[in-house]
Amino acid sequence: MRIELATEPGDPDRPNEDYASATAPAWGQGGSLVVLDGVTPPRGDDGCLHSVPWFTARLGGALSELSASRRDMTLCDILAAAIGRTADTHRTTCDLSHPRTPQATVVLARWDEERIEHLVLSDSALLVGAVDGTVTPVLDDRLARLPSASLVSDEVADATVRNKEGGFFTAAADPAVAARAVTGALPRAEVRALAALTDGVTRWVEKFGEGDWAGLFTLVREEGARAAVARVRALEDADERERVFLGRGKTHDDASVVYAEL
Repeated sequence: MRIELATEPGDPDRPNEDYASATAPAWGQGGSLVVLDGVTPPRGDDGCLHSVPWFTARLGGALSELSASRRDMTLCDILAAAIGRTADTHRTTCDLSHPRTPQATVVLARWDEERIEHLVLSDSALLVGAVDGTVTPVLDDRLARLPSASLVSDEVADATVRNKEGGFFTAAADPAVAARAVTGALPRAEVRALAALTDGVTRWVEKFGEGDWAGLFTLVREEGARAAVARVRALEDADERERVFLGRGKTHDDASVVYAEL
C-alpha cells in the first residue's frame, strides 16, 4: 500500500485551515483517509472563541479515530458522531447557532478486504481510480449548481445558502447534516487508488482548466501529492497579475491531497 499526503497553506503567514490524515490500522488490509477544508469566515463575529484550525483538528481527529475503531458504524454515522463530539467541546462557551460558526467541507473514505466506502460533503473531491484505468470523481456539486455560485464559492459564502434547504451543506455543529453527504461503496477489487483533494487543488481542473479529473488523478499518481500542489501554485503565480482565471478569488488557497494506492 502506498499512501502520500501533502498540505500547504495558501498564505505562509496564516494557519492552514485544511486537515488531512490517513490511517492503516493493524486489523488487516484496511485503512481510511480524511480531508477537511475549513471555511474561512469573513472578518467579524462568528460566535466562537476558537479558530477554524482548532475546529478542523478536532473534527478531523474524531473522524480518523472513529473510522478506524468503529467498523460497525456507517460513514454517515461517523460524521454525525464526530460533529456532535466536536460541538460538545465548545457548546458551553460559543454560540453554535451562529451561521458562521467554524465549519468545513469533508472527504472521508474507508476500506477493508472487501469494499471501499466513501463520503463527500461540499466542494472537496474524491477521485476513484479503477483497475481498468478509468477515473470517477465523487463530488457534492450543490454549491456549483447555485445560480450565484460565482459569488458564494469563496470564504465569503452567503449565510443565506449555507446549510439551508436549496443551498449547500458543510460540517458545522449540527450532526443531522451528515445525512446530506454524497455517499457510496464499491468492491475493493475494482479500485486501484483513491485521491482526496481540497478545492485548493481541484482548481487545477475547475478554475484553470489544465485537464480533466483523470488528468489530475494521473498527475498525483505519477508525480506525487506535493508535485500536484506545486503545479497549482505555479498556475496561481502565473495568473496573479492578469487574473484571467483567478478573477476576484484569492490567489492562493490552502491545498491538501491524500493519495492511497491500494
